[in-house]
Amino acid sequence: MLCRLSLLAPVLLALAGPALAQPGPGGPPAVGVVQAKKQPVTETSEFVGRIQAISRVDLVARVTAFMQERHFTEGAEVHTGDVLYKLERAPFEAQVAAAAASVAQAQAVLQGSSLTLGRAEALLNTPAGQRSLVDDARATQRSQAAQLSNAQAQLRLAQTNLDYTEIKAPIDGKISRTTVTEGNVVSPSSGVLATIVSQDPMYVLFPVSVRAATDLRDRYGGKGGGFGAVTIKLRLPNGKMYGQAGKLDYADPTVAANTDTLTLRGRVPNPLLPGSKPGEPGDRELSDGEFVTVTLEGVQPVDQIVIPRSAVLSDQQGNYVWVVGDGNKVEQRRLQLGQNTPGLAVISAGLKEGETVVADGVQRVRPGITVNPGPASTGPTLPASAPRT
Repeated sequence: MLCRLSLLAPVLLALAGPALAQPGPGGPPAVGVVQAKKQPVTETSEFVGRIQAISRVDLVARVTAFMQERHFTEGAEVHTGDVLYKLERAPFEAQVAAAAASVAQAQAVLQGSSLTLGRAEALLNTPAGQRSLVDDARATQRSQAAQLSNAQAQLRLAQTNLDYTEIKAPIDGKISRTTVTEGNVVSPSSGVLATIVSQDPMYVLFPVSVRAATDLRDRYGGKGGGFGAVTIKLRLPNGKMYGQAGKLDYADPTVAANTDTLTLRGRVPNPLLPGSKPGEPGDRELSDGEFVTVTLEGVQPVDQIVIPRSAVLSDQQGNYVWVVGDGNKVEQRRLQLGQNTPGLAVISAGLKEGETVVADGVQRVRPGITVNPGPASTGPTLPASAPRT
C-alpha cells in the first residue's frame, strides 16, 4: 500500500500544480473604514497621590507628674473634649490652695492699706494732717494692689497647671497607641504620648509636572470654573474605584526645584462604611498615608473628534492613520492624540470631522494605493470616561 501511495504522489502533485499556481482575480484590497466624528468626551487625567489627614495632633504632657489613668482604647475614635489621660493631681491642688491663700492675704493687706490711705486723706485738711502721710499711704496702697495682682496671677498659673493634669482630645479623630503607660512619670520632655488624626474628610495630595499643570490650566482655566471645573475620583490600591468624589481646594504657588512639579490638593469625604462602628479596624476606606490613583475628571463633557483605537498606528515619527481620499486612494496622516482608551482614540490635531480613515485591514494598506472601502466591523464608541495615556 505504501508503495502504491508513493507512486501516486508525483502524479497528484502534477495534476494539482497548475491549479495552485494560478493567482486569484486581482483588485484593490478590501478595508473597513469609519468616519471621524465628534462626540462628547469626559476629559480625565491620572496621577499618583497620597491620602493625608486634614488635622493631626501629637499629645504631650504640659506638666511633670505621674500618669495615673488612661481613658481611651488604642485605635478608637475620640471626640473633642474627651479626657484621655489623668495625671497625679494632689501636688497641683496643693499649689492652687497655697496660691488662693496668698490672694486672700494680699486682699487683706490691701484692704488695710486702703483704710490707712482714706484716714490720711481725711486729715489732710485739718491741723493734724500732713501731705507726706498721704503720699506714703498712697504708695503703700499701690504696692499692696500690685502684690494682690501678682498673687492672683500665681493662682491662675496654679489652676492652669492643675487643669493640665487632664489631657483632653483637642480634635475629633482616631487615636494611636500610647507610648507611655500608667505609673510612669511624664513631662514636656517625654515626647509624644499618642497621636490623633482626623478621619472625615481627608486630603489627597498629588504632584503634577509643570507641563501637565499647564495642560490642565489650558483645558479648564478658560471655562470659568477653576477648581470647580473638575472633580476628583480615586482608585484604591486594590484597583477598586472609591465611591466618594472630591474637589480640588489648593495648588502650591511654587514649583519644587528638585522635581519640577506642583503639588495639588483635594478634599475627599471619608464616611463610615455601612454596618461599621467608629474605631473598628477597616471602618473607613481611606487611611492617612495611603497611596491612591487620583483621576481629575471634567465636570462637563467636551466635544472631541474620535476614531477607533485600532485605526491608529505608530512608528518612530509618532502616531498616524490611513485616510481614504478621492478615488479611494490612501494617504498617511500624522496625528496628535488626546485622551485614549483601549477602544477609543481622541484626536487633538491631524483629522477633521467627516474624514474617512481605515479601521480594519490596515496591514494591507500602503501609501498611494487604491482600496475597496466598506463599513468597519466597529465604529467609535463613547466610554464613561477616557483616562489620559
